[in-house]
Amino acid sequence: MAKVKYTKETYIDWYRLMLLIRRFEEKSAQMYGQNKIRGFCHLYIGQEAVVAGMVSAKKDGDKVITAYRDHGHALAMGIPANAVMAELFGRIDGCSKGKGGSMHMFSKEHHFYGGHGIVGGQIPLGAGIALAEQYKGHDGVVFCYMGDGAVRQGALHETFNMAMVWNLPVVFICENNNYAMGTSVERTTNMLDIYKMALGYDMPSEQVNGMSCEAVHESMTKAAKRARDGKGPTFVELKTYRYRGHSMSDPAKYRTKEEVAEYKSIDPIEVVKATILKNKYMNQKQLDVMEEEVEKEVADSADFADKSPFPNVEELYNDVYESDYPFIVE
Repeated sequence: MAKVKYTKETYIDWYRLMLLIRRFEEKSAQMYGQNKIRGFCHLYIGQEAVVAGMVSAKKDGDKVITAYRDHGHALAMGIPANAVMAELFGRIDGCSKGKGGSMHMFSKEHHFYGGHGIVGGQIPLGAGIALAEQYKGHDGVVFCYMGDGAVRQGALHETFNMAMVWNLPVVFICENNNYAMGTSVERTTNMLDIYKMALGYDMPSEQVNGMSCEAVHESMTKAAKRARDGKGPTFVELKTYRYRGHSMSDPAKYRTKEEVAEYKSIDPIEVVKATILKNKYMNQKQLDVMEEEVEKEVADSADFADKSPFPNVEELYNDVYESDYPFIVE
């Protein structure tokens, strides 16, 4: 495969998106500490390259579905920070009208289908969306994300088998951040190379550096082309790392400071920033201005969310699956 040449605009887009996700998640942690956000809250800090590289590889109309660590995916798919933060606050102006919270974000407009709290529950749903794309003759590809813990679910194996039999246009993506909650991969399986699980279904698969926007982009581009060409699914294991605990209630004492520091030394945001400066795509002053703009956008989203009202009780009866259900994929 020929070496991909990335443009100035691509690096700048990657940097801004990853910076937005990082600052948004830091603000989310702050708001959680102030009890503005309740319940479960899983931060994406450290894993930003996993969605940045995908977004630059996807086409308009492609769809994304993921697990409950979904704030980064929602922002990457273009859902405004205001709508994502308001959802975290449980307010009516949230992307799920305050009824989904941190783990269940949706936006039909932005082709984002969750946000799912059941471990592995999104895997067969992702294949189902891909089946709809295929059935309707669309050119869309579904990017179906999961964590390393989800690959232990039987639904994954059932889905992989069906997806291969039907040549579904779906890219299955395992975000392997080394820990399923607080349990390391090494303690749960003898197969440490998760991508090999797809080989039993004759599904093309590979392991990729998920801390590199370039590596993710190239892998997603290749897998999406295969899907669009009618050749079926691909399974990609992205080796990544979260700098915070599994959720806001997790102190992450099961790993060493040295391990975290090692991964922080290859922080994808800093790597892309260094590339931008090295190639003189932007200077430090311009980057500082961008960071100020991102920080303002995030701060404004928290103010917006705090001013947004809670849903009325009557809202419980809206968006229930009936004949006029507004979220059917068309």
